[in-house]
Amino acid sequence: MASVAEAMEVIRCGADEILLEASLVKKLERGKPLRVKAGFDPTAPDLHLGHTVLINKLRQFQELGHDVMFLVGDFTAMIGDPTGKSATRPPLTREQVMENAKTYEHQVFKILDAEKTRVFFNSSWMVEMSASDLIQLSAKHTVARMLERDDFNKRHKGGQPISIHEFLYPLVQGYDSVAMKADVELGGTDQKFNLLVGRQLQEAYGQEPQVALTMPILEGLDGVQKMSKSLNNYIGITDAPDDMFGKIMSVSDDLMWRYFELLSFRSLSDIERLHQQVDEGLNPRDVKVQLAEELIERFHDKSAAVKANENFVARFRKGAMPDDMPEKTLPAGVDGLPVANLLKDAGLVSSTSEAMRMIKQGAVKVDGERVEDRSRVCEAGSTHIYQVGKRRFAKVTLT
Repeated sequence: MASVAEAMEVIRCGADEILLEASLVKKLERGKPLRVKAGFDPTAPDLHLGHTVLINKLRQFQELGHDVMFLVGDFTAMIGDPTGKSATRPPLTREQVMENAKTYEHQVFKILDAEKTRVFFNSSWMVEMSASDLIQLSAKHTVARMLERDDFNKRHKGGQPISIHEFLYPLVQGYDSVAMKADVELGGTDQKFNLLVGRQLQEAYGQEPQVALTMPILEGLDGVQKMSKSLNNYIGITDAPDDMFGKIMSVSDDLMWRYFELLSFRSLSDIERLHQQVDEGLNPRDVKVQLAEELIERFHDKSAAVKANENFVARFRKGAMPDDMPEKTLPAGVDGLPVANLLKDAGLVSSTSEAMRMIKQGAVKVDGERVEDRSRVCEAGSTHIYQVGKRRFAKVTLT
């Protein structure tokens, strides 16, 4: 195992907060592998790059010699995580949850070492819990503490209903740490309250409290809102190589560094070297290519990464796509923005009628693909490169 100083340098990298750092140092100084936990509710069948921020950190703990525990929250998914919600979230059925869970183990092992990872399902202990046990668990936390949560507090003050079962979510997540005897739990910054409940419950059950390590929430392709399938601003780890490459190349130059920090396995010194090269005149696009190839190789293979790069070059650079194309941010509205309106608002055509005419002529492309449907609607949270004719280009982000 690495020295404590070396381990802390790796663990701190990219982390938002470590609660409590002194406790983590003390645990590391014992020289024994730590039990490191992260949980994921299978609310959708596929993971995206936003989820991998935590999984990447798990891998780092694994490489440091610690015992990594990947928790599939099949029981908590049926409750529904209320975090950040302004209304009660509808729970999933058992069938929906298990269908989604089937794909999770396969996907995480694209990052984690399968032989060194223990996979848990929290239904394995929660289904054994009696009503009496659940009441006893509930007695270990207070309504006042629950209402300290920002989302619960806002809903309570705003007169929005909070169902009793929503209070159970952080309790069950916290009890997971008790059942797993976790030394460290990882979560996004939005999960801080739940992680701290785990600490409190471990103390209540006579265990040494876990260290809560929070990781930043990864922004989606729009660079504004968190990566989410519901916002259509995500890059799925099961996306086809060409799609993944194109999406990564569409992110802004500023957001690229954020993705390097949270998604790349390059060292900080290597990333800083690339940053310096860009400052000295290297085209950011060439650095973005390196990021795209690294991620595609991770989730597919090396040959797929090389081929995706070749296909991108064939579609874009050989089409004389300019490096200095304008970047636009446009409001999409609730129902999205019709492509003809988008082209007009982006300044690529003078009117929607001209846009319709150019589409009919086959002169409009999105990310190099010809647009044939004049009724096409572009959704909020997306970023694409729009082209009209041979010389008019714009990178447009819809909010």
